[in-house]
Amino acid sequence: MAKWMVSAKKADFNAIAEKFRIDPVIARIIRNRDIVGEEAIDRFLHGTLQDLHDPFLLADAQKGAEIVREKIAGGKRIRIIGDYDIDGICSTYILLAGLAHCGASVDTAIPHRIHDGYGLNDHLIQEAWGAGTDTIITCDNGIAAEAQIARAKSLGMTVIVTDHHEVPYEVLEDGSRQECLPEADAVIDPKRKDCGYPFDGICGAVVAYKFLQVLFAGDDTAQTQALLQELLSFAAFATVGDVMELVEENRIIVRYGLQQILRSANPGLQALLSVNGLQDKKLSAYHIGFVLGPCLNATGRLDTAERALRMFCTKDRAEAVTIAGELKELNESRKDMTMQGTEEAIRMIETGGLKKDSVLVLYLPDCHESLAGIIAGRIRERYHKPSFVLTRSEDGVKGSGRSIEAYHMYEKMSECKELYTKYGGHKLAAGVSMPEENVELFRTYLNAHCGLTEEDFVEKIHIDVPMPMSYVTTAFVKQLSVLEPFGNGNSKPVFAQKNISLISGRILGKNGNVGKYCAADESGRRYDLMYFGDLERFHLFLQEHFGRTALEKLYQGGRAEGIRIHVIYYPDINVYQGRESLQMIMQDYSPA
Repeated sequence: MAKWMVSAKKADFNAIAEKFRIDPVIARIIRNRDIVGEEAIDRFLHGTLQDLHDPFLLADAQKGAEIVREKIAGGKRIRIIGDYDIDGICSTYILLAGLAHCGASVDTAIPHRIHDGYGLNDHLIQEAWGAGTDTIITCDNGIAAEAQIARAKSLGMTVIVTDHHEVPYEVLEDGSRQECLPEADAVIDPKRKDCGYPFDGICGAVVAYKFLQVLFAGDDTAQTQALLQELLSFAAFATVGDVMELVEENRIIVRYGLQQILRSANPGLQALLSVNGLQDKKLSAYHIGFVLGPCLNATGRLDTAERALRMFCTKDRAEAVTIAGELKELNESRKDMTMQGTEEAIRMIETGGLKKDSVLVLYLPDCHESLAGIIAGRIRERYHKPSFVLTRSEDGVKGSGRSIEAYHMYEKMSECKELYTKYGGHKLAAGVSMPEENVELFRTYLNAHCGLTEEDFVEKIHIDVPMPMSYVTTAFVKQLSVLEPFGNGNSKPVFAQKNISLISGRILGKNGNVGKYCAADESGRRYDLMYFGDLERFHLFLQEHFGRTALEKLYQGGRAEGIRIHVIYYPDINVYQGRESLQMIMQDYSPA
């Protein structure tokens, strides 16, 4: 079971609460997020777009902007080469819309996941040259494409890289690292060691957005400023979709971007909201991460991401709705295929002798290669181990990895890079291509050199505040919204209470996968308690600790006896037929 850890960071919570007119519990949650000092707290609670960092601090941003201005003035043909995921699609659209606004002769190319693979390749370079392209601008890729950029330069093309991924490096004899920047005309990546930008956790679309801000410098016309406001929607969409940490300026970008998405004039965005039933809803980061974003990713996985880009580019509302509907259908197919692949991966681990491995490397040759990353994420969540899923591709084996906090995936992979034909990524996620005969060597090396201990495999849940459910009011739950947007790096706060008794329960949902319980604290006060987790596992837990008879009574309408547990929860407001009621959402449990 998960290890529960109570955050115990110190501050004068009452003074903070009084200063900023918030509940002391919320003041404590803010301290748990390492937000310290009145200026930082004020920015966290009330930060505006004026608090975003100066885009001119990005290394080579001015240089790249000057090159683009010269190319536009000279009528040169520019090609934007993006990527096939949410970040790549959004950053491609941002640059396309921005350069078109400047009157550029510009087009785009997004690699096909299966035929082209990630990022630049010789085929894309040759295609661009054959089309008379003078300048290539990459977005969400390019930092690791040294050979391909050299090829483009040899053909006489100008290349500008905008990216946010880790810069490749070589380890020198003295153990130090030397960055290997591609020989492009401008390399804009906040992860460059010599980059003075104060926050390197932005996604590719935000880098593209910042680059446009530099390109538009001095242009204060209403039309240009309206375009930047509109494109903030896509920067926010990509920030959530690429699972960036919602801290620092990302938090501000997403907060304002969510508002902009709802009022966006872009027919594609509006159509995507409409087909998912969200056009009149309050939008949250959850909706991008788990409803809208997967529709964009699905087209890059099972078809071509060009379709999603076309949806954003069209001015025809009917065409936008048609494409959005197709993306939604593709995503439904992707869900079914993901479930099948995940079940196969679990069988392989449980029956194939891999359960003892510290780093799980699963070769599923018949799995659709576009689903490898999703399945790796599901396996990582289930076993809390770094996980790779590899599939058969046109050029050998291709796959993706998802990691845990204790394991820097990109650095560990870099130790045996001779096994790959291509790789890239960062601490928690990576992609790789290799010959099939190297799969077992890859698995063996990573496990022999992982440096992980048993403690690293235990999931840790950080409790913000041990707090009785009796403290929760509707007003308190509504005030929690000042902490939004929630997501990676700014998780929804969770609380804990001991000795909760389960009185009765019902199983809900069309798949019977939701539990609703009447729960009581030690004073006898009752609460609605919902559980959306693994219900089968919860039932096994109850049966093991309290017996089968107690489990059966729980769901038989009578009063269950003796089921007392400790719970981690967060409070929520349920709205039914216009009426509001409090409910607690159980996140984890342990025997009392």
